[in-house]
Amino acid sequence: MTYVNANVAEVGYGQAPLPFPATRFDDLATLLQAPPFEALVLTAGLDETRRLLRTLRTADSPYALTPIYTLHDQDAWIRALADGPVPGQQRVLDEQVRLHRERLALFNQGRPAQGAEALLLAYLWLRTPGRLEPLRDPGNPQHYDYPLARALGGEALNSQALVRTLAQRGWLQSVSLCDRIRLCRRCGSGMLNYVDVCTECAALDIQRLASLHCFTCGHIGRQGDFLKDGALVCPNCLSRLRHIGSDYDRPLENYACNQCQAFFIDADVQARCLDCGEQHAPDALQVRELRAYQLSENGRLAARQGLERNAPPLLDGIAMIGDEAFRTLLDWQLELIERHQAPRFALLGMRFKHLGRVIERLGPQRGHALLDALIERIQVAIRDTDRCTRTSEEQLWLLLMYTDAPGLQRVVERLNAISDLFVGQDLQDIELHTTACLAPEGVLEKENAQLLMARLAGELG
Repeated sequence: MTYVNANVAEVGYGQAPLPFPATRFDDLATLLQAPPFEALVLTAGLDETRRLLRTLRTADSPYALTPIYTLHDQDAWIRALADGPVPGQQRVLDEQVRLHRERLALFNQGRPAQGAEALLLAYLWLRTPGRLEPLRDPGNPQHYDYPLARALGGEALNSQALVRTLAQRGWLQSVSLCDRIRLCRRCGSGMLNYVDVCTECAALDIQRLASLHCFTCGHIGRQGDFLKDGALVCPNCLSRLRHIGSDYDRPLENYACNQCQAFFIDADVQARCLDCGEQHAPDALQVRELRAYQLSENGRLAARQGLERNAPPLLDGIAMIGDEAFRTLLDWQLELIERHQAPRFALLGMRFKHLGRVIERLGPQRGHALLDALIERIQVAIRDTDRCTRTSEEQLWLLLMYTDAPGLQRVVERLNAISDLFVGQDLQDIELHTTACLAPEGVLEKENAQLLMARLAGELG
């Protein structure tokens, strides 16, 4: 088979000769006016190369999936968006372009990739198994970003949510654990400030100072309060303290609160979100693992057989269990309630009315961005121990174990805040409805899972 040399364009300054012929362009605008090339070589400086890659990898660019090579030393951001250094020989480049062309013809049974998920899957498929690395991003409230997912999906996209969604569908598999971060449970931000507070009143106004403990009456106070006329005198019982160890000692309580006057050994630590102001105990924060991924076998199968065949329903980015398994679990809890009046739990139903119609109207890119934001907010609102199922495209059920009325109210408030996403002419049709039942007091006699969910579904409309 005779293969014609790859049609290559060079963008940049042309400072070094290439080992193969290429059409040179001085700027990106001129390149985009010309017919598409099969491969690009960027020979600009480091900063300009980063800017070019961010533009070339956008969804509306003709070079979103094209092999792009760079001439200069690469940093992590360039490696995430480019295909490596320039091949040293013409035949190597031709072979890579040929494989790219063949794989692109096989992807999704020849249909073009549309939307952020399909584009990301196509990019990895063309470079099987590919690799997605999370990189530190000081400008991101969650500290990390997946540059390739961000470029293909647009600035409005939550790149972490998109990658987790593909991983939960089984299209991506974890290669390594890169970091573990903690996020605010209310807004999902990682911009947290850890402060020491009083163990009694949680006041911020505490200080570390020396204190004394009187053995005669047991009084503990600031060392300054014991000083009187150059001697140590207990301010409570007025005993003169002469010998440490027999009259008094220095207690372990090294902190004093200037609000409630309490003394304590170690202060409590409180995590305060710098974005929304919510206050958390450190162990109540949402823990998220940042992983590097590559295309899985299921992802390769989806790329070959067609994404429509493997496309999951709406809201599939949330870790769920099947409808039957959920009802079985709920029946078991109801049987325990009937026999032992325990454990306490809450069943919460959610319906996003008209969501499917709005997603279809928005189109692939904006629709996926909305779904990613929606899934992210739901994941922040629930705990790892909660269970979830879907009984229709727009209806979700949450089983919240060991949840009382105040706890349920907090979850409902977090979920109702999701309505903030449905602002604007294109989204105003979406209506969020919630209903809930607290067990055991809210369960009717002889009511099983099917009857309970049917009763609550009627309230959802």
